[in-house]
Amino acid sequence: MVAEVAQQSSRATTQQVVRRTSRRVARLVANFERDLESARQARERRDPSRDLVRLALECRTDKWGTHRYAQHYQRHLEHLRNEPINLLEIGVGGYADPLKGGASLRMWKKFFPRAQIFGMDLHDKTALEEKRIRIFRGDQSDPNSLRLIAEQIGRLDVIIDDGSHRSPHVLTTFETLFPLLEPHGIYAIEDLQTSYWPEWLGSEDRNAPDTSMGMLKRLVDGLNYEEFVDEDYTPTYTDEHVVAAHFYHNLAILEKGVNAEGTRKKHILRSRYGG
Repeated sequence: MVAEVAQQSSRATTQQVVRRTSRRVARLVANFERDLESARQARERRDPSRDLVRLALECRTDKWGTHRYAQHYQRHLEHLRNEPINLLEIGVGGYADPLKGGASLRMWKKFFPRAQIFGMDLHDKTALEEKRIRIFRGDQSDPNSLRLIAEQIGRLDVIIDDGSHRSPHVLTTFETLFPLLEPHGIYAIEDLQTSYWPEWLGSEDRNAPDTSMGMLKRLVDGLNYEEFVDEDYTPTYTDEHVVAAHFYHNLAILEKGVNAEGTRKKHILRSRYGG
């Protein structure tokens, strides 16, 4: 009897040791995996190919230097870096010279190693094509031209408007292409300073509704369309699909999704809505 009790006690002690050892091993493994992840992230931070500012300088694009866009793009596009996305940039650069331009396209190609990079320009820039870079000739002021190019590309995950910077063209391009952008896609508009310049089809009137900034200001209101008290208001496509708007100097970055978080206005505004 005494031997049996001792044997059971020994088994219980062994099981406790095994459990304690298992927990200790699990903690060691978790700590090891955490340290590995920290080391990987540190390597990535040191990797110049992950730094869009360095890539912009290397590729000699004006997204760093003339402008300060690269660090903002890094923040908003980093999560897509290793995804097989399609990126379209309107405006290749180099004006009418068929052999000049394409610096930004080459930067995007290096930053997104699995992406297909597409460019569009009013002038023929096909001489600048290379592996994973394809360039279309098109007119961003013509919806049919934009739709035809979008059809040839297929899925659109990121759209960057660095084209003519004329407000009518910017509005036409956004109205045509934003509905074709994938859910969770990113839409960027550059060089918004021209919105305030009449010489570039902008306006000195900062409240002008037909400028690039006028459109963007409406989009910000549209983010909160569910809070409008005008019961006859019908939400627009952008009201329901722009979920975030980020503004920087001369640059706007929009996120697409489903904007339907709901509202408590009828609960709060009881006098208006009858209790």
